[in-house]
Amino acid sequence: MAVDSPGTARSSFDLKSAQLPVMAVALRDTEVAVLTRDLAQRLADDPDFFDNDPVLIDLQHVRDSTDVIDFPKLIKALKRHRTLPVAVCGGSPAQMAAAHAAGLMPAPDAQPARAKPTAVEVREVEVIREVPVEVEVVREVPAPAPNALIVDKPLRSGQQVYARGTDLVVMAVVSYGAEVIADGNVHVYAPLRGRAVAGARGNTEARIFSTCMEPQLLSIAGNYRALETDLPKDIAGKPAQARLEGEKLVIEPMRLA
Repeated sequence: MAVDSPGTARSSFDLKSAQLPVMAVALRDTEVAVLTRDLAQRLADDPDFFDNDPVLIDLQHVRDSTDVIDFPKLIKALKRHRTLPVAVCGGSPAQMAAAHAAGLMPAPDAQPARAKPTAVEVREVEVIREVPVEVEVVREVPAPAPNALIVDKPLRSGQQVYARGTDLVVMAVVSYGAEVIADGNVHVYAPLRGRAVAGARGNTEARIFSTCMEPQLLSIAGNYRALETDLPKDIAGKPAQARLEGEKLVIEPMRLA
């Protein structure tokens, strides 16, 4: 039997710092019954929207409210939809204390970072034709960052890829139930049918591109939208991009020629 000497004793575990992308649920009402009802309505058409995803409860919009938030009831409501509430941020001292007593860890309040584009600067160019008189606005799209993470294999349901600090380029299909995440832009040169998250650390300038836009969900800098049934005909299954206008997620066709 081999015996480790005291100088070479091995530990049964290691302690390492780790970062995990989470979905933020930003409260705009303190009444948990209202939140529970609205959450059920939002997920009625997609009961599998969450898959035991870790969730951060964001209180920045209700921090000035004097109403008491029933955090145990809120946590229970979120868990019923297959989420794992783990942290809270943005609340008043009293709200943060109540959340901590309910088992939620305080998270730092992160201000959205407006990162500078790493490639082509986005600008508008007017092209004026004489007959008939009309103005066409052409938007240049940023190229992938030089150090972008490239995935050239299909992503199946349940698989997740995260490009930390850079763009993500996927050269094959992102299947329903798969998830692609990037701190920068997300480029999918194939059908995008799963979830795509760009600007995961708050970059509001990030975008999502696909040559075949059929997503389950799109999210940019914490602003998300489920998109299984409401895509217009000029976008569904066609080349398109998603970007932010303020806090509104906009999806529009891409002209490839």
